[in-house]
Amino acid sequence: MSLKRIIVEMGTGNDLYGQDYTKAARRAVQDALHHSSITLFSKLGVDHAEMQVKVTIGVQKPDAVDCDLVASDLPRGRAEVRAVIGGLDVEDAEAGTRHVVATAAIEAFVPDMEGQYVLST
Repeated sequence: MSLKRIIVEMGTGNDLYGQDYTKAARRAVQDALHHSSITLFSKLGVDHAEMQVKVTIGVQKPDAVDCDLVASDLPRGRAEVRAVIGGLDVEDAEAGTRHVVATAAIEAFVPDMEGQYVLST
């Protein structure tokens, strides 16, 4: 069955003192989720379990992100999380630390229901 993307949402998160890329990624996902309220599912009778969720996390050290832990934060759908080069590290040379900034893009896909519904005018 083909899928149609119905949602794209962006978020940012950071870990200013712990230098933890997973923590920054989880905060970016939460930021994105707090921008959305999806009533479409209940209105069309679509089960949330049918939704596929793809999350792309941008950080300077993608291998340092626990993608399974980030996926566990998603409240609905079948989640797939991947980390890529992106985000921002702000170095504090004096303290010998970095502030980690992550970005998140969340995409939600549902089964193609073309022809099943007609929008009225």
